[in-house]
Amino acid sequence: MRRFNGTALIMAALAITLGALAYPVWSYADRSGTGQANLAAGTVATQWGPLSASDRDLIVRVRLAGLWELPAGQQAVQRAPSSAIKEAGDHLIVGHTDLDKRVRIVAAQLGVELPNVPNEQQQGWLDEMSAATGAEYEYKFVNLLRAAHGKIFPAVGAVRNSTRNSLVRQLASDTNQTVLDHITILEKTGKVDFEAIANEVAGAATASPTGPAIPAPGVVVPSAPAAQASDDVRTTSKPSPGAPGTVNTGRPDPSDSLGVLGG
Repeated sequence: MRRFNGTALIMAALAITLGALAYPVWSYADRSGTGQANLAAGTVATQWGPLSASDRDLIVRVRLAGLWELPAGQQAVQRAPSSAIKEAGDHLIVGHTDLDKRVRIVAAQLGVELPNVPNEQQQGWLDEMSAATGAEYEYKFVNLLRAAHGKIFPAVGAVRNSTRNSLVRQLASDTNQTVLDHITILEKTGKVDFEAIANEVAGAATASPTGPAIPAPGVVVPSAPAAQASDDVRTTSKPSPGAPGTVNTGRPDPSDSLGVLGG
């Protein structure tokens, strides 16, 4: 009987051990479908393609951006501390007036409810700018807006890359042009604190930096050969539709089949 009990204990221990070894394999297999499951769970079908949670998030974020950046631009034009700040404000007004038309139409077509006021953080930025004067106002205006645009720029690109919805894809393309235009015009003021931006990004990073070797002082590196097609290839396109340092945001007015814009 003792021998039987000992054997039973050994068998039970082996079963537990095998179970413990097998569990991570089963658990890993279950987790392998989590991404697809999450995508499906947050996605609805539309005539323009599947609409995911990240698609809807971009639509809302585009609307929110206009709700604080447009009044920020209006304030800059009205206060006009310098021609560069006034020009940046002008671009903010024009860009977000256009984007707001587009996002309202897209949201109506896809059934996405939009906010009508800035979020708490955005309102806080507006309050900071309103309370500032002189050089402090210029610094806050430029750097609060430049930081916000710098953060949404890669987010727009990620949605543009992954969306399966044609309306969201076009909205992301339009938004990317506008955001790049605003980044460019804000940098043109000469008041962007690139050191602060670099430190913020570095502080949020977790991986060690990688890339080519650090340049050695005084060492001249050889020029790289040109990357070009062979002589028998003819091309017709141009690398940029605008002059250097500018972004071409000209595009046709959106089609408003639902009468969202009125009139």
